[in-house]
Amino acid sequence: MMQQINRGIFFEDSYPGVTVGAIILPQGTMLIDAPLRMEDARAWLNLLYSQGSKNHRVLVNLDAHPDRSLGARSMECTIIAHQKTAQVFRGRPSIFKGQNAEGGSEWETYDEMMGTRWAMPDITFTQRLTIHWGEPDVILDHHPGAAPGGVWVIVPASKVVFVGDVVLPNQPLFLTNADIPAWIETLDVLLHSYRDFSIISGRGGVVPIEMVVKQQQHLKHILKGLERLAKRNASADAVEDMISGLLNDFTFAPELKETYIHRYRHGLYQYYAQRYRPSEMITD
Repeated sequence: MMQQINRGIFFEDSYPGVTVGAIILPQGTMLIDAPLRMEDARAWLNLLYSQGSKNHRVLVNLDAHPDRSLGARSMECTIIAHQKTAQVFRGRPSIFKGQNAEGGSEWETYDEMMGTRWAMPDITFTQRLTIHWGEPDVILDHHPGAAPGGVWVIVPASKVVFVGDVVLPNQPLFLTNADIPAWIETLDVLLHSYRDFSIISGRGGVVPIEMVVKQQQHLKHILKGLERLAKRNASADAVEDMISGLLNDFTFAPELKETYIHRYRHGLYQYYAQRYRPSEMITD
């Protein structure tokens, strides 16, 4: 259901994939991430037209995760992303073939996504990009941790910040391409500089500041567990023992349990192997 956060600032969290956002400005519309499916992209654009959006628009990819980037071509507009996100796209086959099919992502439940052609970013930046399309100004700011090319979309005048997968309410985190120490620092920035902002998660909409604190504690728990395994020179397979305890930090529907187990099995294995046991890495 589409919700308005402030004048001209919207999000929609009912489509498969991620929570998408939009900022309707005097000179155009900024789209924040894309629905997975083409029919949802059309529905989203029609909703925005009803709110005064015009054809002049850009799309911001908050990171390179397929759930938020596979549908970008359907938005039919210029795409902006961080330089490191563009590097990820350049390293992928031009057509999506569904690697990591048990990583606990949303796209895995939609067979029609196989064969989708990636839409490469048209504009990239390294640290900060400010969009002047009439008031209010919109800032795109690089915040690594959840992903190397993670971006926040910030509207300072309206005290709104879209943070993508930096904060995920009541669900396991995507760890495969993460940097946990950097992620913990990024959450410090959110806690100290954006406490009075409306914080929009890329999977769940508005989140309270208490959720940010809880997620930071969860990440510290993960990091301590991985470091304990590393100290005893455990194999990457040993991360399996962490999953049950980590899932106890969340409240979720029983039917999601298997998906969430897959998400942490894959993410913890990849994270641990990359950083502590590179000789055991299994590549796709």
